[in-house]
Order: sequence, then C-alpha cells, then structure tokens
Amino acid sequence: MWKKIGDRESGKLRPHSFITRIRSNRASSLHLSNHKELVSSHRGSVNSLQVDLTEGRYLLSGAADASLAIYDIQRATDYEAGGLIAKHKPILVDKQHQNAHKYAISTAIWYPIDTGLFVTGSYDHHIKVWDTNTTQVAMDFKMPGKVYRTAMSSLATSHMLIAAATEDVQVRLCDMASGAFAHTLSGHRDGVMAVEWSTSSEWILMTGGCDGAIRFWDIRRAGCFSVLDQSHSQLGRRPPLADKSTTKVSTSKARAPPRKVGSGSSSKHSGNSKIIKHTKGSAKQRLHPGLLTSQDRATAHYGAVLGLKATEDGMYLLSAGSDSRLRLWDIQSGCNTLVHYEIVRLQSSKAIQLDVSQDSGAVFLPCMTSIKAFDMWSGKSKMTLQGHYENVNCCCYSSHDQELYTGGNDRQILIWSPLKQIPADVDECDRSTGQPLAADEDNWSD
Repeated sequence: MWKKIGDRESGKLRPHSFITRIRSNRASSLHLSNHKELVSSHRGSVNSLQVDLTEGRYLLSGAADASLAIYDIQRATDYEAGGLIAKHKPILVDKQHQNAHKYAISTAIWYPIDTGLFVTGSYDHHIKVWDTNTTQVAMDFKMPGKVYRTAMSSLATSHMLIAAATEDVQVRLCDMASGAFAHTLSGHRDGVMAVEWSTSSEWILMTGGCDGAIRFWDIRRAGCFSVLDQSHSQLGRRPPLADKSTTKVSTSKARAPPRKVGSGSSSKHSGNSKIIKHTKGSAKQRLHPGLLTSQDRATAHYGAVLGLKATEDGMYLLSAGSDSRLRLWDIQSGCNTLVHYEIVRLQSSKAIQLDVSQDSGAVFLPCMTSIKAFDMWSGKSKMTLQGHYENVNCCCYSSHDQELYTGGNDRQILIWSPLKQIPADVDECDRSTGQPLAADEDNWSD
C-alpha cells in the first residue's frame, strides 16, 4: 500500500491506475464485516438484492415470504458494543400489506435513474412497480407464469421497459410509460430464468433459458440476432482494436478501383451499389436464427442458464448454468473465451444472482452455502466466503463502498467488507453493557 502511495506521489503511477489498484485490493480482501450489520426482518429465504445505481445508499431485498425491505446502508439506526458495530434496520413491506405479493418474491430491482420507484416480480405471476415514498403499487403487470427475473436498462433514454424472465417460453417487455406489454420475444424452447440488458446499448437484451441457450435480442427488430454456442470459442481476451483498424486500412488499400461502365456518373452508381450489397449482406447475417436450424439449436450450457451478468464496459458476458459451469463470453464475436473456472456445485432449482467488481477483476458466485470469488481473466479462485448456514441465492457488489451483500435460505443478509482496524484506545468499554467508560475512569476503577 505505502509503495503505491509513494509511486502516486512521485508521479510513477497515474491517478486512475492508483484508484483501480486500491479498489482491486479492497475487493480481494473481503471479510465478514466487523463494524456493520443488517437486521433482517425476512421470514423466508432472501432471493434478490440490489443497491441503487444513483446514490449507492439504499439496499433493496426481496424474500420468499413475500416481504421486501429497504435498508439505508450509509446511515445506521442503532449502535452496539460502544458504538463499534453499526446496526441497520429496514423499512419492511410484509405479506400483510394490502398490495403485497401473495407468493415468494423472486426479484426486486431499483428504477435505474431514481430511488422513487422500484420493481418486484413474484411467483404469483405478477410484476409490480412500487412508489418508494408511499409504499403503494403504481403499476401491476399480469404475467403468464412464475416470474424468475426482471431487468431494466441503466442506459435507456428512449424507453422505460422492464424485461421479464418467466416460466413461459416467451420473454415479455413491460412498458412503464403505457402500462402495457410492448414486445413479446419468442425463440426459447423452455422457461427463461435469466435476463440482462447490455451495458453498452439500450436496445440489446440478453436472455438465458432452461433450454441451455443464451439469446441476444435487438428489441427494435423481430427475432433474436445471435445464439451463443459453447463450441464456438476463442482464447483469452479480444484482440486490440489497433490490429483491427490496421487490417481494415490494408484491405481498403488493396481494393480495386470501381470500373467505369458508361458515363462519368456510373462510377458513383457502382460505388453506391457496393454499399447496398454490403448492407444487404449484414442484414442477411442478422436474420432470425430460426431459419438456420443448426445455429438456432446451439447451447451455451448443458443445463439451464441460471444467471447472467454483463461487465461494466459491455464487452463481456458471464453466465452460470446448472451444469456447474461458469463461462465468460465475448459479446461482439459471440465466442466462448475458454477461461477455465473451477467446477463448483450450484443449486439448480432457482435462478441465482452473480455479480462482478467495479473493475471487472473479480466475479462473485453463490455456490451452495458459500460465495466463491474468481479472477475473471485467469479463472483462478481468489477466496471463498463462508458465513451463511444454508444455500446462498444472491450477491450484490457495491462499487461505492467496495462491499459485498449476500442473501440466502437462512433468511440473513450478510455484509462482506475490507477489514476495518479498530484502535486499541477505542476498544476500552464495559463488556457487560457495551457502553464506553467515562473519561475520568479506567479499567481499575471501582
């Protein structure tokens, strides 16, 4: 640490590199928090967690007892052990609420640009949009089956669509602006358990189904334009962009000049025809894969796709399947990067929520009763976080505080953070009451 600070002061290390390294070090040194605790009021397994994207301050959780809770993770409601442990109590909406879900809440997400709204999906076949201030339902969508996952694009400026993954074979897009279904995406042959918007385009949606397929959709067009195939692979990261540009330049130089057929304007005409042919070719490649049986039947996993997570730069996609495999995909080429992650045991009965650190260096994956952290590019296991007594269902990494939040079947929400050193003089407190000693007393006072 001090060496990095010295390099930063001397100018050897740039500010952005210094920040990235500090964040990476904090993300790789997570432990069960010794200074922060969330008081869980859920009476069922915690299925979904998300920290709001605007302030990084409010944590939203949904549970199997049809309850949902909102925590202020930056302002504690109480303190214990002489002020050393901050306790955070939630605002709870339980099953007794007049607008509550009837069955388990499987997904709970914030509206991307404002904490005034949040969205929940449940096994009662409903997706509800809630007003945070009044805890009342502002909108209700009836789905054809159990809702496994919902997602909203953090980049969207032209639409307010909620993508819903349900036990039905079709993916539905719910429009918050009109209160109706905007699109129905058909292509999967079984229920859809995972859905994720691209982090580089507001129009691209990625879905994973129980048929083992991961499909890419451009919601402006009919049909999906790509199906990932685990046998279509490339080694390591994508080649640098400079290599591609040099190839393009060389090919453009080698291209023969257009032929003149008759008049002088014919050269322009022939050039335009080449552009039209090129656009037709690209359109032909983006036809619905259902027309090509082999491509349409490609699979990304040998079992159901349980979770999807796109990296922050929008270049790569992580997928977890019931075949106990974690795979890294190059989104542009659609290739499996062949990064070998350790084979882990995953629960296959429900969708899981995985996450990545801010610099996309670490991947956090719920593995039965523990959470595994992998290096994204090498696949090596960094650490195993153990603290839950039962299976872990979801994990959410907060880039604001470099903390990891996890929820499981033991009804608890645990916080994993870099260790906070407690000064020796602060530790002087009455162990029986947890209150600090008076200023004029010491441990030997009567």
